[in-house]
Amino acid sequence: MSHSDLESVAARMVAKGKGILAADESNSTCTKRFDKLGIASTEENRRAYRELLFTTADVAQWISGVILYDETIRQKTRDGVAFADYLTKAGVLPGIKVDTGAKPMALYPNETITEGLDGLRERLIEYYKLGARFAKWRAVIDIGTGVPTRGAIEANAHALARYAALCQEQNIVPIVEPEVLMDGAHTLERCEEVTDAALAEVFAQLQRHRIHLEGMILKPNMVISGKKCATQATPEQVAAATVRCLKRHVPSAVPGIAFLSGGQTPLEAALHLSLMNRSGSLPWQLSFSYGRALQDAALSAWAGKPGNVAPAQKQFQKWARLNGLARSGSFQAGMEQQAA
Repeated sequence: MSHSDLESVAARMVAKGKGILAADESNSTCTKRFDKLGIASTEENRRAYRELLFTTADVAQWISGVILYDETIRQKTRDGVAFADYLTKAGVLPGIKVDTGAKPMALYPNETITEGLDGLRERLIEYYKLGARFAKWRAVIDIGTGVPTRGAIEANAHALARYAALCQEQNIVPIVEPEVLMDGAHTLERCEEVTDAALAEVFAQLQRHRIHLEGMILKPNMVISGKKCATQATPEQVAAATVRCLKRHVPSAVPGIAFLSGGQTPLEAALHLSLMNRSGSLPWQLSFSYGRALQDAALSAWAGKPGNVAPAQKQFQKWARLNGLARSGSFQAGMEQQAA
């Protein structure tokens, strides 16, 4: 295992002006999104949609890496080039989602534990051969009455650390993703409290499992009001609370933090990131690893029709560019209307 390899890949993942496209929706999640637009969720339609994203012109200016799903890393462009090879040649790092999803946690009602550690070493070896240079594992922490519990936070942090160790052993950079969900009615303050607890435990476990911090990326939630909360925090409050929380818990050895969008609108996600990047000097790169916030407009424009590829790519390019601007704090609300 080479620490310098891990460090150089991690640095590329959070290169200035760039972020990561999360295109690792499971087939069931992809089907839900396709269903809303009346698109049949066939393997060919999923392949065609991913190809549309990956072959968008100039996208390597703003996208440093793409998280793929198991089906996608085995697929090819219409011209027969494996997606991982196509991306690598374009200067974009291929990555892979390796967890098998959040399942109900035994004896912990309303809480989940992410599965996928069994056989992970062997899968990582195969994914490396297929071209993946980083991986992703998502832990899900819900906020509600009586949750999260200490037990669920510890179990999920422990699994994240075990996953990260297996990745680094195979020369693959782990994206460590503890997601505190924004689905509830909780306040910004409650989200900050839970995010504090989650990050504290995650980094305690990462240290215990000997993770080389310079060779990993953190993918956290932003500290944000629950969707059903009567009082929604302002963008400035979200940015300030998130930076405060990260400064408390994320060692400066970590090269970068790539936020998840977690159900925010594309505009909210870009604006929050931009405001954070205006908040003075920080020890790590503040980047993005967005799924819906980068894809929603493109997916709607495409709607499964081959004739709509060009307008869909235009939408994807637009949101990649706007989030690239957010990386330096130069995105402002209203720019999304001016952008072609």
